[in-house]
Amino acid sequence: MHESTRPAPTTTATLLISCNDREGIDAAVTGFLAEHGGNIVHLDQHVDFEENVFFMRIEWELAGFGLPRDEIPAAFRAVAERFAMNWRLHFSDYTPRMAIFVSRLPHCVFDLLARVESGEWKVEVPLVIGNHPDPAGLVERFGVEFHHMPVSPENRAEQERRQLELLRSRKVDFIVLARYMQILGEEMVAAYPNRIINIHHSFLPAFPGARPYHSAYARGVKIIGATSHYVTVELDAGPIIAQDIMHVSHKDTVDDLIRKGRDLEKMVLARAVWSHLQNKILVYHNKTVVFD
Repeated sequence: MHESTRPAPTTTATLLISCNDREGIDAAVTGFLAEHGGNIVHLDQHVDFEENVFFMRIEWELAGFGLPRDEIPAAFRAVAERFAMNWRLHFSDYTPRMAIFVSRLPHCVFDLLARVESGEWKVEVPLVIGNHPDPAGLVERFGVEFHHMPVSPENRAEQERRQLELLRSRKVDFIVLARYMQILGEEMVAAYPNRIINIHHSFLPAFPGARPYHSAYARGVKIIGATSHYVTVELDAGPIIAQDIMHVSHKDTVDDLIRKGRDLEKMVLARAVWSHLQNKILVYHNKTVVFD
């Protein structure tokens, strides 16, 4: 076999920026990188002309860059303050830590853990929390801690306090709700703003409840879909990250709809998590800009 000539990946830094749109932003940001010898590898931008908001994602190699990484924030602050920017800085060699919450349905949690186990994603999963014991065996086969924490209206606040303690002790960066059929409290949502990713079918609000596919089948729907979004205190109303649909027909049974719907949920959730891991999402006004 021939040895691969593909170069090893280099460590990069990424800036995510949003601010009011005005002249000179591009020149200021790229000029800052050029001043310090930064080699740009990706640059994407978008302007919302209705809101007059500018968005940018810019990534550059740290090799040969003239500033140590710990000095970049202070150095860039002068540019940021000039344009009143909201900005975040990320480094590609940092491995984020993802917690997963799940109820009984295992398809999404299995897909997430398989992607991590296969090396497809650079992320650590220190624990999975479930309000039912059903997924414990599956999770533990991946070598991940499973914590069974049943939730009821009477113990919800106390259980969420325990969950938060666990998440903080494991230094969790973000949470994925892999078909976790519980409403999160304000304290949990506030602790992880725009860092809790949810997945659900796209029948809401037309077909709510525990049996949406049965209701949709009874109405003869012609498409099914899935939506992944960040969690806010308003139920299922957070900024949408990813969506997709699949055409169905009169030939499909309820079981067909459920099977196809679960496939969509896995794929859409994976896309949303991947975009989050790649630092490609900017949130504003309960909407998102998701860079390619």
